[in-house]
Amino acid sequence: MRILLVVHALPNDEVTLHLGTQIAGQAGGAITVLAVGGNARDRARVEPSLGRAREILAQVANLQTRVRLGSPVRQVLREAQEGSYDLIVVGEPWHDNRLDRFRPGSESVHLVENAPCSVLVVKGKPRPIRRILLCDSGAGSVLADPVLRAARPSPSLLARFAAQVAEMLQGEEDITILHVMSQIGAGPGIPGKQLRAAAEELIDERSPEGELLRQDVQMLVRPGVQARPLVRHGLVLDEILHEARCGDYDLVVIGAHPGKLWQKLLLDYLARKIMVQIDRPILVIK
Repeated sequence: MRILLVVHALPNDEVTLHLGTQIAGQAGGAITVLAVGGNARDRARVEPSLGRAREILAQVANLQTRVRLGSPVRQVLREAQEGSYDLIVVGEPWHDNRLDRFRPGSESVHLVENAPCSVLVVKGKPRPIRRILLCDSGAGSVLADPVLRAARPSPSLLARFAAQVAEMLQGEEDITILHVMSQIGAGPGIPGKQLRAAAEELIDERSPEGELLRQDVQMLVRPGVQARPLVRHGLVLDEILHEARCGDYDLVVIGAHPGKLWQKLLLDYLARKIMVQIDRPILVIK
């Protein structure tokens, strides 16, 4: 696995680097630390960030560092495209600027929309990733759309998670697979009782949603990893944010939905809202 860690010469670089250390220690991948600055005068400001990165990542065998100057998001995208990375890890906020409070997460959203690979946006305090909330629901979800449920034309979020993140798991994680049952997003023909049912009830009744939840749990079975399904009822955005905060998760995982006519993966409206409002690390899987 090739991992790109992005630093901005800001206090949140420490959180990004420590999380990168955890991922590298488990995945054993090659890491490149990229320091980004706006112009030539910023080079002296961002260079110390690379020195700090070498200290924190001293145990990483395949460590490279580099500097790019220019528009931060554009430079990260250029490096990601040229370096054929599997994962980008970037801290938020991107700037030490009071104006950022009026547009929180805008750079991260733009990066995720255009990145050629999955992106981990780091927020909050540094802590080991043990509790993971995987949100397999919302607009475009196979659980919410009966057409997608019948066809499953592309790999599900769970399949992509298992393929891309499995090597990062230490074997001590507790993964909750969240599906929000919403009357607004429910397809036709779903009984009202199922819209109020818990995950265990849906699985026991062998409903379509229950079968998908059962398959999702089985997909994540591996030594030491505990996976459990969870169903919440209400508005998708509200329920995801509430569960993430009340469940004290260390990482939230969502998927970017591909469209047949699009030239790239784009975040839907729901995913944008989650990215901006979530208060902890979030991994967007492509």
